[in-house]
Amino acid sequence: MAHFVIMGCGRVGVTLAHTLEDSGHSVAIIDQDDRAFRRLRSGFTGRKVTGVGFDRETLKRAEIEKAYAFAAVSSGDNSNILATRVARETFHVQHVVARIYDPGRAEIYQRLGIPTVAAVRWSADQVLRRILPEQSISSDYREASGRLILAEVPLDDAWIGHNIAAIEKATGARVAYLTRFGEGMLPAADTSYQQGDTVHMMLPVAGSTDVNSVLAKPPAKESE
Repeated sequence: MAHFVIMGCGRVGVTLAHTLEDSGHSVAIIDQDDRAFRRLRSGFTGRKVTGVGFDRETLKRAEIEKAYAFAAVSSGDNSNILATRVARETFHVQHVVARIYDPGRAEIYQRLGIPTVAAVRWSADQVLRRILPEQSISSDYREASGRLILAEVPLDDAWIGHNIAAIEKATGARVAYLTRFGEGMLPAADTSYQQGDTVHMMLPVAGSTDVNSVLAKPPAKESE
């Protein structure tokens, strides 16, 4: 069981909180307005924290120091980005994601190494795919025979600096394209995986769990 901190008790925040709790995780949800907590179901057992989500003391009350992941899904872009940076840079939370309403800012945020999802294509599922790297891969496309899927695959930060060829060799799957600074690009074999990149791979359905498992861990060291 892991601990998750969510900033914003709106529709998406509530969906995340309930989904994570149903999966057996502990959850703390932050909102400036304590009336927002009325959206949570009556049986919700997680921590409800009233306060500003980027305030360090507020985050500590939400037990950010033991958090596996942090999701900022309030209605304010600046607040979401600031809170996510505090979670990552001050409290060293490895898995973070911020909701944004202005897609034009995506490049700036990704240069800071912060995964973002624009509200125009927002869903709670997309957040879960970023803060739960170990979960089963959800495909964006499945070819006609049903044997292959094109999916967004999360990588452990230790893969940063490794090239596409190394990723393909380790998984036996193909990198179809990368999303970098909000734009798609076709990588070469020697293209390095960078912080903030989103990797989209074509892989066999039967081996998707194995691929996810390999990339969720640091790359294996090659023998001398």
